[in-house]
Amino acid sequence: MNVPPHTIDEGLEDANSDSPASPQLVPLNPGGGGKATPPSKNKKGQRSDRGSEEYRLRRERNNMAVKKSRLKSKQKAQDTLQRVNQLKEENERLEAKIKLLTKELSVLKDLFLEHAHSLAENVQPASSTSEQDSDSK
Repeated sequence: MNVPPHTIDEGLEDANSDSPASPQLVPLNPGGGGKATPPSKNKKGQRSDRGSEEYRLRRERNNMAVKKSRLKSKQKAQDTLQRVNQLKEENERLEAKIKLLTKELSVLKDLFLEHAHSLAENVQPASSTSEQDSDSK
């Protein structure tokens, strides 16, 4: 960049002045304002470098990285699908177990109620005779 020294000094003077009307930053190059891109990122440089060894190596590394990324993504999708299938199977087993335990609970409840009724019938005559005994006293 060929910038005369007085331009740099003027830009610094403008940036350091205390007057509110003066601009704080004065661009030294009138066409830009952004950051300069490194030569390797320059599109013109890429066109001329396509035949170079460096370009070929970069492309090869990039292609390998893309392959690796795609394989990793595919593997992750397969692992997820396998996990989904395992969870479905486990869910089916647990639902079958719930049905079995619900039936067992129902049978045990019925047995308990039947036993409770038979006990109540056996206890009632004894309690009714004691009630009669207390009534007669």
